[in-house]
Amino acid sequence: MEQYQLSNKAGLEVCVIALGATIVSLKTPDRDGNFADIVLGFDNEQQYLTDSPYFGTIVGRYGNRIAKGQFSLGSRSYQLAMNNDGHHLHGGDIGFDKQTWQVLDSNAHNITLRLVSPDGDEGYPGELTTTVNYSLDDNNRLTVTYQATTTKPTVINLTQHSYFNLAGHNAGSVLDHELTINGDRYVEIDQALIPSGNLPSVKSTPFDFRRTAKIGARINEPHE
Repeated sequence: MEQYQLSNKAGLEVCVIALGATIVSLKTPDRDGNFADIVLGFDNEQQYLTDSPYFGTIVGRYGNRIAKGQFSLGSRSYQLAMNNDGHHLHGGDIGFDKQTWQVLDSNAHNITLRLVSPDGDEGYPGELTTTVNYSLDDNNRLTVTYQATTTKPTVINLTQHSYFNLAGHNAGSVLDHELTINGDRYVEIDQALIPSGNLPSVKSTPFDFRRTAKIGARINEPHE
């Protein structure tokens, strides 16, 4: 499958394929000018269909889990595909990550892709037309912009699902990476990883990254 390459004056390089509108690599220099690919991905496109935990893809129509694949909208109830232990995950059996997007436009700094999801796709109402744009500027900013329109009321929760290792994709664990999160609450989940609706405080929990800490500093601390 053809790869589309974005680059800038600093030498950053982002490679995208139409399957899943996937970022397959992001090569950037470190403080010493040494380049490394800092996102995880595959060299073989087939693995994105069979082996991938959504490496670098656009996840849709709905990122995360929907309990029992069911939701109500207005006076109607909908049953989605159940592809994750009796629940709906990341768009279903053939989500946006496993479909080939149409490349609308591409150049050295931008690429825009579009996907049309028909009414009833994986159980969702409405024909949904989604575009995503990746833009790389000379200030080393990679910007992801989504837009979607629908023919019926529906639900949507898009995300770009890259896995980052700032030391390089083959550098081992990220537990020594330092992280800051400007958030004072976290999303509580149940045993099936379904959000409960509760938003407890991060205070006195392993999830408190309001002050910079290593990712692995508290990762083994007991917590329900």
